[in-house]
Amino acid sequence: MNLLPKSSKEFGSVDYWEKFFQQRGKKAFEWYGTYLELCGVLHKYIKPREKVLVIGCGNSELSEQLYDVGYRDIVNIDISEVVIKQMKECNATRRPQMSFLKMDMTQMEFPDASFQVVLDKGTLDAVLTDEEEKTLQQVDRMLAEVGRVLQVGGRYLCISLAQAHILKKAVGHFSREGWMVRVHQVANSQDQVLEAEPQFSLPVFAFIMTKFRPVPGSALQIFELCAQEQGKPVRLESAERLAEAVRERQQYAWLCSQLRRKAKLGSVSLDLCDGDTGEPRYTLHVVDSPTVKPSRDNHFAIFIIPQGRETEWLFGMDEGRKQLAASAGFRRLITVALHRGQQYESMDHIQAELSARVMELAPAGMPAQQQVPFLSVGGDIGVRTVQHQDCSALSGNYVIEDVQGDDKRYFRRLIFLSNRNVVQSEARLLKDVSYKAQKKRKKDRKKQRPADVENLPAAPGQSIDKSYLCCEHHKAMIAGLALLRNPELLLEIPLALLVVGLGGGSLPLFVHDHFPKSCIDAVEIDPSMLEVATQWFGFSQSDRMKVHIADGLDYIASLAGGGEARPCYDVIMFDVDSKDPTLGMSCPPPAFVEQSFLQNVKSILTPEGVFILNLVCRDLGLKDSVLAGLKAVFPLLYVRRIEGEVNEILFCQLHPEQKLATPELLETAQALEQTLRKPGRGWDDTYVLSDMLKTVKIV
Repeated sequence: MNLLPKSSKEFGSVDYWEKFFQQRGKKAFEWYGTYLELCGVLHKYIKPREKVLVIGCGNSELSEQLYDVGYRDIVNIDISEVVIKQMKECNATRRPQMSFLKMDMTQMEFPDASFQVVLDKGTLDAVLTDEEEKTLQQVDRMLAEVGRVLQVGGRYLCISLAQAHILKKAVGHFSREGWMVRVHQVANSQDQVLEAEPQFSLPVFAFIMTKFRPVPGSALQIFELCAQEQGKPVRLESAERLAEAVRERQQYAWLCSQLRRKAKLGSVSLDLCDGDTGEPRYTLHVVDSPTVKPSRDNHFAIFIIPQGRETEWLFGMDEGRKQLAASAGFRRLITVALHRGQQYESMDHIQAELSARVMELAPAGMPAQQQVPFLSVGGDIGVRTVQHQDCSALSGNYVIEDVQGDDKRYFRRLIFLSNRNVVQSEARLLKDVSYKAQKKRKKDRKKQRPADVENLPAAPGQSIDKSYLCCEHHKAMIAGLALLRNPELLLEIPLALLVVGLGGGSLPLFVHDHFPKSCIDAVEIDPSMLEVATQWFGFSQSDRMKVHIADGLDYIASLAGGGEARPCYDVIMFDVDSKDPTLGMSCPPPAFVEQSFLQNVKSILTPEGVFILNLVCRDLGLKDSVLAGLKAVFPLLYVRRIEGEVNEILFCQLHPEQKLATPELLETAQALEQTLRKPGRGWDDTYVLSDMLKTVKIV
C-alpha cells in the first residue's frame, strides 16, 4: 500500500492526511524514530510536571509512552479528524488525563502562555516542503502560534532532519524573536538514520528554542550545538556557523552510510573535534584492503599513530597507509593521528574516547559484539612537546616542537600550520637532551621565573646535533657536491655556495661545519625564519656564512645584473617552498624555474659548478615541463628520487662533457666521504654519500 503523496505539497493538505490515516488504520506511524530512540533528548528538555502540547500528533505512540513514564499533562492536536478519533478511542480509558483535539496549529484556540513545552515530531518538516511564498506564510503562522501559546522560559522542542531550508527558517524566526536557539543531535542517530533516498542518509536533530522575555533594544542572540545527551553545549557565534556545524554532522552520517554500503569513495579522511572547544582532536583516515581475504577476526582495526610521527611516509601518505593496512592484514584499517595542542592521557584513555565513534565507520558484515583491536608502534602514544608557537607575516602560524622518533631519539621540528603534515625543517637533539631532562630544566627555571618559561627552548643552540642531517633530500643535495670532481680537494680549496631558502638552517650550517674553506650566502625571504633558525636550530652566522633577507628572485636577478663584477658560485642550491597551496608544484615556486630566471642562475654559476634543486611536483605534466626547461639551460641534468617522498633532487650542470657514469659518480662520492670521515671532522657514520647517488638517473 503506497501512502506517499504525489508531491511534497500534499503534506500540507487536510485531505491527504485524512486519507493517509484511513488507509493506515491504527498502526502507529513514527516519524524520525521511536520513543526509545528519542527518550534521552526528550527527558533532558521536558520535566514530568510541565504542561506539554504536541502539535501534529498523528497516531504516533510517543505521547502515550511519555504519559506512561509520568508525563501526565499532555494535550495532542492534529488537523486530521480521523486520527484524532482513533487516538481518543485508544486512550480514553488507559490514559484519561491526556486529551486529543482536532485543531489547526496555525490557528490554535488556546489562551496565550498556556504551555511550558510545545513538542513537534516531524510536523515542521512536513509543512515546510519548499520555500514558496504560500508555504513560508503558513509556517510563519505556525511558529507565531507556537510562540504565543508558550510561557516565558518555555521550549519549542522540534524533532527534525534539519535540512538546510528548515534549519534556516526555524533558527532565523526564533533568533529574531530573541529566543535561545540550540540544535541537539539525537544520540546514536547514525545507527537509526532515516533513509530519505536509496543513496542518502540523514541524522535526526532536535531544535530546542527557549522563549526569553523580550528586552527592548537588545540584539543578543544565542546559538548552541549539542552533540549528545550528556555533552556540554558548544556556543557558536552566528546562525551561519550553526548551520555549517549541522551540515558537517549530516555529511558525517552520509559518509558512515556509504562506508557501510562498501561504496568506492577513494581516499576518506575526517577530523573528530573536541566536544567543548570544537578544535580538531583526531584525524582519521579510512583505508580498505580489498585484496585481504575476509575471516572472522580481520574485519576492522584501529591504528593509533604515535605523536610526532604522522608526517612519516607510512602514516602521512595514501600509499604509505595502504601499505600499512595491507601488512596489518585487516579488511579496513583506520589510522588515527593525534593533534598538537591537545592533551592525551594514555593509550587506554584514547581507546575509551574513540571506541563508540570509530564503530560507526566499521565495514558491513562485521559480526556483532566483535572486539576491535587498537594497534600502535611499540604500544605507546609517543611524545610531543611544543616548545614555541608564533605567527610569521609571510609563512603564517608555525610551531616548534620536539618529538620522539622510533629509535627513542628526540628531534626538533618546524611545522607551518597551513600545511601541518609537512615538516619544514628538522634537527636531531643531542643524546643528553632527553625529554626528562627538558622537563627538569623547565621545572627548575619555573621556580626561578614563573613567566614565559613554557616559551623557552629546552637548551637553546647547544641542544642541536649539528653533525646530523635529518632530511633525506638534504643528504642527497650534499651528495651532489661529488659532481664537482676532485672531491678530496673540496676541504682544502675555497668553495662558494649560494643557498636559497634557509628554513631551520640545517643545510647551510652542515656545509659550513664540514667544508672549512666554504663561503656561503644564504637567502631567506622571511625574517621570522632567521629568528627561528638562530633561536631554535643552533644556526649562527660567521665571517664565512651570511644570511640575506630578500626575495631569492630579486637577489639573484640583482647579482646577474652586476656585469663582470658579479660573483660566481661553485654550487647553487634551491630549497624554497611555495606559499600557494593551489599549485601543482609546492617546491620551488614556479617563478624559480622560468627560462629568464634560469638564465640568471646560469650567469652566476662557475663553468664547472653544479646547480642543485629540490623539486616537489605532483603534476606530472608540469614536472615534465620543468625538466625540459631546465635541460634547455643546463644540458646535463641528473635526477635523484627520494624514496617514500614526493621530493626529487635535480643536479644541473652546464657542459655535457662533465657527465659522469654511475661507477665514476659513486667513486667520487666515496672519495669525498673518505675525506670527510677523517678524525676530527665530526662526520655522522650513518650517512653514506655514495648511497645517495646510487639511483641517480640522467635526463
